[in-house]
Amino acid sequence: MGVCLWLVVIACMSQEQKDFPSSFDVTVTNPTEFVRYDVMALVPADQLEGIEFNPEAFIVMLDDREIPSQYVDAPQDGIAIVLDSLTARQAVSLQVRYNPSGKNVRQYPKRTQAELSHKFNGTWNNREYEGGEFRNVGYMRVPSEHKDHSWFIRYEGPGWESDKVGYRFYLDQRNATDVFGKKVTEPVLQHVGLEGFDSYHEMQSWGMDVMKVGKSLGIGSIGAWLDSAAIRVERTDSLTCSITDNGPVYSSITTTYSGWKAGTDTVDVNSVISIHAGTRITRQHLSLSTDMDNLCTGLVKDEKAKLFSSPPTHDSFGYLATFGRQSLNNDNLGIAVLFDNTSFTGFSEDQFSHVVRLQSADSGLTYYFLAAWEGEPGGITDEASFIDHVKVVARELAQPVTVAINH
Repeated sequence: MGVCLWLVVIACMSQEQKDFPSSFDVTVTNPTEFVRYDVMALVPADQLEGIEFNPEAFIVMLDDREIPSQYVDAPQDGIAIVLDSLTARQAVSLQVRYNPSGKNVRQYPKRTQAELSHKFNGTWNNREYEGGEFRNVGYMRVPSEHKDHSWFIRYEGPGWESDKVGYRFYLDQRNATDVFGKKVTEPVLQHVGLEGFDSYHEMQSWGMDVMKVGKSLGIGSIGAWLDSAAIRVERTDSLTCSITDNGPVYSSITTTYSGWKAGTDTVDVNSVISIHAGTRITRQHLSLSTDMDNLCTGLVKDEKAKLFSSPPTHDSFGYLATFGRQSLNNDNLGIAVLFDNTSFTGFSEDQFSHVVRLQSADSGLTYYFLAAWEGEPGGITDEASFIDHVKVVARELAQPVTVAINH
C-alpha cells in the first residue's frame, strides 16, 4: 500500500512538472515570537520582474502538497497565498511552479467572495426601481436616481466575505459599512436578499445582518471630521464600483468617489476593500487626489456595548473597539477598527459614532476593521477573548510576515 501511494505521488509530481515546467522558490518568514494563523503572504508583482512568470498558469507547492493560491490585482498586485499557520520565527519555503505560456487556472475551495448585483429589465419611477430581476455584475456606474431604498441594488451595495464573516456597504449617499453574521463557513452572499429585499434583517439559515448602522460610521466607513462631527462620503459628482478580485483566498472591491464634497474641499477618492481566507479582517486602502489631515473612521455607538481604545505604538497598531449585546439578534458582537501610528491623529466622538481621526500621507491611507459575532462557527462569546483577539491582530498588522524570492 505504501509503495502504491508513493507511485501515485510521483505520478502527480511528474504531471505538475509537465504542466508547470518552470519554477522559483519563495521564503515566507514570521518575524515575531508569537504563532500566527491563517496567514496571508503576498509575493509582490515587482519581485516577479525579470521572471517569465505567467499569472494564468501557476501553482504553489508546500513540500509535496499543492496549496490554494491566486493572482490578485492592484493595489496588492502579486501572488496571494494563505498558510494555515506559522510558528514563532518560522521560515517556510514554497515553490511556485508555472508555465511561461498558455492558461491553466486551478480551481480551489472558495473561502472568499465579492459580489455586486443590481436589477435589469425594470423601470425607474422617480427614485424607485420597479420590476426587473437581479443579476451579478463586475462593474457599475451608480445612476443618479439611486438613493437608499430604491430597490435597485441587492442588499443595497456590494458585499464581501471570508469563511468567518461578511460585510456590505451602502452604494448610495450613505456610504456606510455593515456586518453580515455567518452561521456557516461556506460563501453565502449569493443568497442574501433573494428571499425578499430586506429578508436578511431576520435570521436565515446562513445568518443575518447583525448591526444597525443608522446615521453612524457603522464599522470602518470612510469619513471626514468636520465641525466636531463625522461626515460620511455623501455628496459626490459620480460613483462607480468594480469587483476587482473574487477568488478562493482573496477578494476585493474597488470604488471611485469622484468629486467628494468634504466641507469646503473637493477630493477624488479611490477605495479598495479586500479580505482573505480565514480572517475577519477587512483591509481598507484609500488613494486620494490630495492629502487630507481630517479623515476619520469609526464605529457605531450602542449603549449595550463597552468601548475600548488604544493608540498605536511602534510594534502594535492602535485600535478602537466595542463589545457587548449590540447585535440585531440581541447577542454578543465585537467590532473594531485598527490603524498605524503614521495615520493616527486622535480619538473623538459625535452623537452617533466612536471616532478615530486619521491623516493621509503621499495621497494614501490604509486602515483595517473586523467584526466577530458570537453566532459564527466557533465564535467569540466573551469580552476578554474579543479584546485579546483585537490585540493579536494589532500586533500582526504592525509586524507583517516577510516574503522573498530566492534567486
